[in-house]
Amino acid sequence: MAMLKKERAAIVLERLNTLYPDPPIPLDHTDEFTLLVAVLLSAQCTDKKVNEITPELFSVAGTPSKMRELGEEGILEIIRPLGLSKQKAKALAKLSGMLIDLHEGQVPSTFDELEALPGVGHKTASVVMSQAFGFPAFPVDTHIHRLAQRWGLSSGKSVVQTERDLKSLFPESSWNKLHLQIIFYGREFCTARGCDGRGCDLCRELYPNRRKPVTWIKP
Repeated sequence: MAMLKKERAAIVLERLNTLYPDPPIPLDHTDEFTLLVAVLLSAQCTDKKVNEITPELFSVAGTPSKMRELGEEGILEIIRPLGLSKQKAKALAKLSGMLIDLHEGQVPSTFDELEALPGVGHKTASVVMSQAFGFPAFPVDTHIHRLAQRWGLSSGKSVVQTERDLKSLFPESSWNKLHLQIIFYGREFCTARGCDGRGCDLCRELYPNRRKPVTWIKP
């Protein structure tokens, strides 16, 4: 007999709490501003690559005032190896100025204010809200979007729908840690090419009789 969504969610939560009891934030940072910058830079880029670039960037522009002073061209010179570097450099220069002019140089702690900043979408805002300010949020990246479908927790019609589905299945108190746990599991065990919904331990436990591979809908 197939498990219900709630039953699968309970198993996922238990297994991931065992595997990753205290998952670290994978992007290196020292405060709210450097976290915001690192998350913005991670769009269409690996965290590993971002962590290779940010030490140089933060050494000369670790505050909004220094980032604005460095300017778009100076930022671009440092972050050029990253994807979408021109757009990101432009966004960071404008974002830093807005933080100074509108927020006294501080990263705001509301979704509306964060999402009003250049280059900051809902996912970036969710990461900052959850990891910098401790506000319950469930940022959905490609790993989470993929695994939610493989585990039968969401239809995967959109990232928005995946976020809504996961929030309804898991207790709010688990969201901030769980989104990191799913990311780590997706990178280590249930990768895009390494598992087709029948390979990793969790996929086999949740769907022991699954015969066909799962074709996931990319965001």
